[in-house]
Amino acid sequence: MKYHRLMLDVTTRVSPLRFTDHLELLDQRELPGREVWLHLRDADHAVKLIRALAVRGAPVIGLTAAYALAVEARLRPELASLQRAAARLASARPTATNLARAVAEVMSAIVQAPEARRFEVALASAQAQHRADAAACLAIAAFGAALFPGERVTLLTHCNAGALATGGIGTALGIVRHVHAEGRLAGLYACEARPVLQGARLTAWECVTDGIPVTLLPDHAAAGLLASGAVNGVVLGADRIAADGSVANKVGTYALALAAAAGGVTFVSAAPTSTFDLSCARGRDIVIEQRSPSEVTRLGRRRIAPEGVAVYNPAFDVTPPDLLTAVVSERGVARPVTGDTIRMIGS
Repeated sequence: MKYHRLMLDVTTRVSPLRFTDHLELLDQRELPGREVWLHLRDADHAVKLIRALAVRGAPVIGLTAAYALAVEARLRPELASLQRAAARLASARPTATNLARAVAEVMSAIVQAPEARRFEVALASAQAQHRADAAACLAIAAFGAALFPGERVTLLTHCNAGALATGGIGTALGIVRHVHAEGRLAGLYACEARPVLQGARLTAWECVTDGIPVTLLPDHAAAGLLASGAVNGVVLGADRIAADGSVANKVGTYALALAAAAGGVTFVSAAPTSTFDLSCARGRDIVIEQRSPSEVTRLGRRRIAPEGVAVYNPAFDVTPPDLLTAVVSERGVARPVTGDTIRMIGS
């Protein structure tokens, strides 16, 4: 499929990782207060940083794991050692499908190469994935922007699906950036995304950095805002998309989908094909990661809940396809969202 809308120059000053002689990751735990770059030591270091949310977002954790496996191949090129490292990387977080897929792609290149060339071929595979994700973001942005017509468009997003979460301009925020580059963006509302506050810390920071008009709001204010008619559309990313069109995304997405449906507001999920898991038949089959209770019981170092209280802290929830207006990938738009349309743009 040709991406006929890609002539528009959509850029960002934000990048979550860089590889020169070694891999560096922008520590997203430190944002927005300061920009700290971490020198990745090896695969085990990558696993630790992925689990700690120093790097997060389905596409970019896949890229991080791909580059980390290349780093590992330079340090310990023996095939058995690399296979063990790949297994640890692939299981670092369970919900996002990009992670295991990126690792498998690098391992496929490694097993076909002699030991002396394993770092070289692994790095080339990681870099190719990086370029592909950047191109996918541009295509997603163009397709997605067309779903929000009008001279002045107000959008709402949740969590962070921007440049910090991808290898390019972002998925959901890529669409926002595209509408903004067209001169049509009246404003973006960004939910806080509790309990880790990726919207407040990351999405707002990206928008301020790139000059995108953004308004931060508490998660629980979004439903009323959607009901008021002040928002033309909701655009979000995804961590896994099942074959039936169900979308696993940051917890709170399902509630937003219900509110958007009640208010007749366009609701769009945007993700590259690497996020689609057509082997997963239904949304209820998606494994949902449970995060540490401390994310809920503490605010920074301060305890805000009593000792011993039980905590339910899923990282994601699943939105069924009937609540989605459309799903966008680099291959086009699924609308309506059905098993058939998902296969068309996800495989």
